Amino acid sequence: MTPHATVHWGGEVLHLLPTHAVWWPAAQTLFIADLHLGKAASYRALGQPVPGGTTQDNLARLDSLIATHQPRSLVFLGDFLHAAAGRTAPLLQGLQDWRARHKDLTMTLVRGNHDDRAGDPPPEMRIDVVDEPWLLGPFACCHHPLPPSQRLTTHFVLAGHLHPVCQLSGPARDTLRLPCFVSEVDQAILPAFGAFTGGHPMPTVPGRRFHAVGGDRVWAVP
Repeated sequence: MTPHATVHWGGEVLHLLPTHAVWWPAAQTLFIADLHLGKAASYRALGQPVPGGTTQDNLARLDSLIATHQPRSLVFLGDFLHAAAGRTAPLLQGLQDWRARHKDLTMTLVRGNHDDRAGDPPPEMRIDVVDEPWLLGPFACCHHPLPPSQRLTTHFVLAGHLHPVCQLSGPARDTLRLPCFVSEVDQAILPAFGAFTGGHPMPTVPGRRFHAVGGDRVWAVP
């Protein structure tokens, strides 16, 4: 059994990965949402006793993802950096070192609400920064999910922002919250990629599907 789930969105075959990313094989493109680099540093700047090391963990997981799939392009669906207070010298140096390891990879950031406050990545990182919706083939790449009245009839929306999770219930009244991919007929919301990001429960509504992430697998929730 493969660890990913295969879906057909926008007329294309996509793989939902247990790393919280989406792989588009035909275009050799990876999509991730809500990295929130520097979030822990931002909290520490406010005097909150949160642990360090999340940036290194996030970048190491990105390294592994890139090594596995060898993409031509990487698309960040918003909230690359968390806040201006998190733009510390160690974080920026870590980003420079990480970018140098992937100097031939095309990267694009679709600005999210945290990017508006934190600022764009440094120019030397060579990340193209665009506003939403950014059209790529059959996809409208966004940060914020679009309400039905604003969706594009010609493009399937890929978004983030909500950090979706779903709750599973067992026969012994036990419950389990898991990050998930949430999809409808013309839009999908990715789980947050970054560590230390939290999650937002998504309600069940007609036409909405969930793919939960857990145990290094992705599977469709009945």
